Amino acid sequence: MNFTDLKNNRQAQLDALNKELNKLSSNANARDEDDRFWQPVLDTAGNGNAIIRFLPAPKDESVPFVRYFSHGFQGPTGLWYIEHCPTTKGGKCPVCDMNRELWNTGLEANRKKVSKQKRRVHFVSNIIVLKHGANTDDEGKVFLYRYGVKIFDKLNEMMNPSFDSDEPVNPFDLWTGANFRLRIRNVDGYRNYDKSDFEAPAPLSKNDKELEKIWKSEFPLQPFIDDSLFKSEAELKSQLNRVLGLDKPVKQEYLEEEDDVEEEVPFDLPEKAETESKSDDEFDEDFFKKIAAMEE
Repeated sequence: MNFTDLKNNRQAQLDALNKELNKLSSNANARDEDDRFWQPVLDTAGNGNAIIRFLPAPKDESVPFVRYFSHGFQGPTGLWYIEHCPTTKGGKCPVCDMNRELWNTGLEANRKKVSKQKRRVHFVSNIIVLKHGANTDDEGKVFLYRYGVKIFDKLNEMMNPSFDSDEPVNPFDLWTGANFRLRIRNVDGYRNYDKSDFEAPAPLSKNDKELEKIWKSEFPLQPFIDDSLFKSEAELKSQLNRVLGLDKPVKQEYLEEEDDVEEEVPFDLPEKAETESKSDDEFDEDFFKKIAAMEE
């Protein structure tokens, strides 16, 4: 393109730019560095739907999901803290310890800091995508799926129903499990899964050979909680101090500082200062890790 073309073809350039922006918007949550993970395609309003089936534990594993905690936040230095939380495996976490101390000051500004720094919970399971109108290429394929508390609560409700009249169902079972209708809505800027539900229990297939093939296509889950993913307490303290600009684990100034926070973040923390999030928003760990890596 020469300069004359640049000047005369501005509308075509704008059309091409908008097309690319729409493409990026519809795939904003795609994890292109690991195509084992599935993410539903959302429309421009942030809504989406699909039918998936949670699969049983993969070969040589006994549980169909793994759970881990992480922290992801930007400090006053502009640097990011993106780390797996050692409490996943019963270890000590300097961020959780700091959050507890911040919370116990009783200062509203410090409690807002806790809501920013709180640990987030993630679950990972194998699924098969049964219907995904926004991307039919996904259908019939096995993926890893990362999800949060709201979806896990729906799985747990199937296994442990609130009413005695409801029969417990193992939603991960190939024969007696149930398809999951994933319905995502954009509510106040966050993903909301309240409308998602399970269909009636039914076999995924009546052909055991087909079911065996699906099962053998599953991915291992234990690597997502491997010891190698969790840094030592000393390493985490060093990283936390660097991100927060502290020269020792906790400065009194940090505990008492009243910062200007314009947006009120809903946060309900129990007395023991547990920092698990139960919001519908999903923490895009891979995305923030890229940001953190750029700063190193």
